[in-house]
Amino acid sequence: MTGTVKWFNNQKGYGFISDDSGKDVFVHYSGIAGEGFKTLAEGAKVEFDVTEGTKGPQAVNVKVVD
Repeated sequence: MTGTVKWFNNQKGYGFISDDSGKDVFVHYSGIAGEGFKTLAEGAKVEFDVTEGTKGPQAVNVKVVD
C-alpha cells in the first residue's frame, strides 16, 4: 500500500499514516524499515504493508518513497 504520514511523535515512537483511500493506519517505530533512529516526517510519502495489531490495522515494513 501507499500513503502519506499524517503525524509521527518521536518521543512516543508512534503516529499515523493516511492510506490512499483516506483511512488512518497506526504506525509504531518498530514497523519502520531501516537501521538506526527510526522516524517519519509529516507529509512524507510511504509504502507499507498492513497487519492486524492489538488495536486494529497497523503499518509494517514502512519505507519512505521519493
